[in-house]
Amino acid sequence: MAGNADQLIEQYRRENISRIKLGVTDIDGVIRGKYISLDKFSAIAGTTSGFCDCIMGWDVNDQLYDNASFTGWHTAFPDALYRLDLSSERRLIDEAGIPYFIGEFVTQDRESLHPICPRSRLKQVIVMAEEMGFAAKAALEYEFFVFNETPQSARDKHYRNLVPLSPGNFGYSILRTLTHSGLFNGLMDYCEDHHFPLEGLHCETGPGVWEAAIAVDDVLSAADKAVLFKTFSKGYFQRHDLMATFMAKWSMDYSGQSGHCHQSLTDGNGGSVFYDHSKPFGMSDTFRFYVGGLQKYLREFLAVTSPTINSYTRLVKGAWAPTAATWGADNRTTALRVIEGNAKSERVEFRVGSADANPYLVTAANLGAGLLGIREKIEPTTPMTGNAYDCTPSESESFPSNLRDATQIFAASTAAREVFGDAFVDHYVASRDWEVREYERHVTDWQLERYFEII
Repeated sequence: MAGNADQLIEQYRRENISRIKLGVTDIDGVIRGKYISLDKFSAIAGTTSGFCDCIMGWDVNDQLYDNASFTGWHTAFPDALYRLDLSSERRLIDEAGIPYFIGEFVTQDRESLHPICPRSRLKQVIVMAEEMGFAAKAALEYEFFVFNETPQSARDKHYRNLVPLSPGNFGYSILRTLTHSGLFNGLMDYCEDHHFPLEGLHCETGPGVWEAAIAVDDVLSAADKAVLFKTFSKGYFQRHDLMATFMAKWSMDYSGQSGHCHQSLTDGNGGSVFYDHSKPFGMSDTFRFYVGGLQKYLREFLAVTSPTINSYTRLVKGAWAPTAATWGADNRTTALRVIEGNAKSERVEFRVGSADANPYLVTAANLGAGLLGIREKIEPTTPMTGNAYDCTPSESESFPSNLRDATQIFAASTAAREVFGDAFVDHYVASRDWEVREYERHVTDWQLERYFEII
């Protein structure tokens, strides 16, 4: 790494680059970062530096948890060590080519994977896969709404009566993409320029709603690209005086916003271990057990893949989001959609996650659950045909309907502790408990409208 760092520094000096930008991702998937001078970069590029660990101890509103054991007032918020992934360099086209790097936290010995850092938790599950002889690929896709608003105008309106970019239900609309071709093509070029290319971009059903499919890659790179896409695309739209949201559901009048994850496993030579043309749906035994693991542990990991209060407004029947751990072949009403293909395309789509989830944790949860299924040889249930909403799932398959219950299930899960580690589970549970309590201590518009006069 040091040699690579020296080469980068020399190159930057030749280009008269005076600063770089870096970002680390917190529990909620928010990128926290800063600019540093080239001299500072020269000092830390091949080693580590410090970043206040409050970013692992506060919520999306920068409010410090009152219940976390890993960090808090009792630890006095010291610096946590982080290092830059020098292979993650991107040139920021809107900032005169300033380099951007992904950072990740490390332990005090500078070598071990950090117990809380989401990127490190995914890397730990990747180690688990490698020890079993597998490599994982993934591709994430997101639905998001775009508004003719700015962050200031949305706040001034208290997030009510917001004006979408375009009106009406125009799913897969060519008309809308013709009208806003500059924005659509601009976003695809922007993503390509920053090395998280999209393989598809289209209008979804609803006013101003788009869907973007990020190109497949190895699972760590896929998660990196998803994290960057969610933040960089917001910046892209705000530079056009527009605003995008990845909330799971911004209005009960419209469908929710998903964060689907396509995934597959390969062997040491890059060959698919999911595909067997002689088996039903082309599913090898390994693939079948992988789906069995996903199905068994979906419920236990739901707090990770549906991490906010708002996430659970989406998980209702008939809303294009699953309500139980079901699976089927090319069935979009199930939680797991097996896509029959060939040695290159056989995969499973995880349809539970919402757009608000942290991509590192979503991919870690999926890969970890699937690997447990292979190790334990878990058989999935009979695949669903037709409308999965019509089935009556067992208690072990039914999803909890709120974050509090999902968090309690996650806390009690031995599988979660094996996949994510005790320190992460305890810290994450504390963070979700805080999120629930923050919600419960506020009076909502619904409560005022319902009770103010009549009660």
